[in-house]
Amino acid sequence: MSGDRWVNLLYLLPILLLSMMMHELAHGWVAYRLGDPTAKNRGRLSINPIRHLDPIGTSMFIITYLFSGFVFGWAKPIPVSPYYFKNRQRGMAIVGAAGPITNFIIAVIFALVLNWIAPSPDSRLFIVLWLVFQINVVLGLFNLIPIPPLDGSRVLGGLLPRSAYEKWVAVDRYGMLLVLVLIVVFQSSFFRLLEGALLGLARLLLTNYPGL
Repeated sequence: MSGDRWVNLLYLLPILLLSMMMHELAHGWVAYRLGDPTAKNRGRLSINPIRHLDPIGTSMFIITYLFSGFVFGWAKPIPVSPYYFKNRQRGMAIVGAAGPITNFIIAVIFALVLNWIAPSPDSRLFIVLWLVFQINVVLGLFNLIPIPPLDGSRVLGGLLPRSAYEKWVAVDRYGMLLVLVLIVVFQSSFFRLLEGALLGLARLLLTNYPGL
């Protein structure tokens, strides 16, 4: 385990946790706007990152990064009660989409900042801004995978017939195990796809850094 990885973690972890906080906060805020007060009543519509930390998920971020170089973990999920929505299926799809969309918005904002300020690629400022961009793109893309309980499954669920939707929702209890299995079995292909998508978006948006 290199000392550089510990230093990189000091940059990575706060950006990652804040980005995931915004992701979860978006779920809760949109659910609230659609009539679900659950997150608000539990004090989760807060910009205090501590309220969104999951001790095990945060530990996994640290362990996976330090020992493997890639990051896997999770924040505390925002509680959502779909029974408050006029249309439960459509409401969950909208709430699910809110998290990744927020990450993509953050990524675009920081891409614009990078283009405007144009710091040297060797500077700490570039490293921080580039990390914010990377993390939010990856969070957005990863969460759009249509496997329960990831957000992409909620979006896909909104397009399914009602009978199929009920069966699809029932897969939630096994979904995270399936995600872990897919990552382990197809690790190299999975991360190549994410890296390719990230670099493609970087070349499209970061016009001042054609060498990325």
